[in-house]
Amino acid sequence: MLLVILEHEDGALVEAAREALTFGRRLAEKMGEDLEAALIGSDDDALVEAAGQYGAQTVHVAAPDELTDYGPDAYGSIVAQMVESLSPDAVLACGSSRGNEVMAQTAARLDAPFVANALDAMPGADWAITRLQWGGSLLEDVTLDAETPLLTCGLHAVASEPGDEQDPDVEEFDAELEAADLITMVKDRVVQEAGVTLPTAPVVCGGGRGVGSADGFGQLEDLASLLGGRVGCSRAVTNLGWRPHSDQVGQTGTRIAPEIYIASGISGAIQHWVGAMASKHILAINTDREANMVVKADWAVIGDLHEVVPAIIAEIKARRG
Repeated sequence: MLLVILEHEDGALVEAAREALTFGRRLAEKMGEDLEAALIGSDDDALVEAAGQYGAQTVHVAAPDELTDYGPDAYGSIVAQMVESLSPDAVLACGSSRGNEVMAQTAARLDAPFVANALDAMPGADWAITRLQWGGSLLEDVTLDAETPLLTCGLHAVASEPGDEQDPDVEEFDAELEAADLITMVKDRVVQEAGVTLPTAPVVCGGGRGVGSADGFGQLEDLASLLGGRVGCSRAVTNLGWRPHSDQVGQTGTRIAPEIYIASGISGAIQHWVGAMASKHILAINTDREANMVVKADWAVIGDLHEVVPAIIAEIKARRG
């Protein structure tokens, strides 16, 4: 069987978990194996039901009393124990920061190889895997020879899709944690912002050096507000102090996957492109028709963003009456 490690927050599967289940469902078909899931730190029926909606036939639940929240050491220890006890044919998680952390912890405990950020995987005596490297700027073909292949699928590598809905069997897993496994654990959570966040926004209005100043982002704030989205920016903007790092889209910032990314005055350096490449559609507004973001965009407006963006805002308001 293929065992998928599920991420969850506030009683719900996060998008990364749904992506892993979607990727895992297709991989399990190639393997000719059942799709099963591991739920750590909770036994919530809603999470089990959600896993079943994405094809999980069995959910292995490990919720020891000592595990009060997420802890990478504890999660890695539990997954390693599951590998040794359940003998899965392979283990998969999503290549989010948490998913890669847990799988790295697991691999270290099992003294086993681990392949991160896979886009495609073909099972066999030696697994053939294509994965993202260098922040998504290139693809690498690798082979994996392991008793139990451990891998993560690239974050946003697939669009999550329910399918093959199941009524999963629930099997309690009795995990044993040592004091060392509990050293690092989330102790408290503070909500920094409510509503739509940059990683989850359906629309992102991004600005680069071409915006000209911190005040210039006011028009992007207006546009994002009208479209129910968020404002993002390039690294150059944060370096200039015009926007906080939390707004940065890119390899060293936030990776986004909106329905549309409106990139204004952004040249599209590879580091920024890595953070924006999962966008469903991209509209670039730039005076340079040769800019990387313009070349790679689905649509482009060649013009001054200070004229184009206000015109878009005015048209949206006019159509809404």
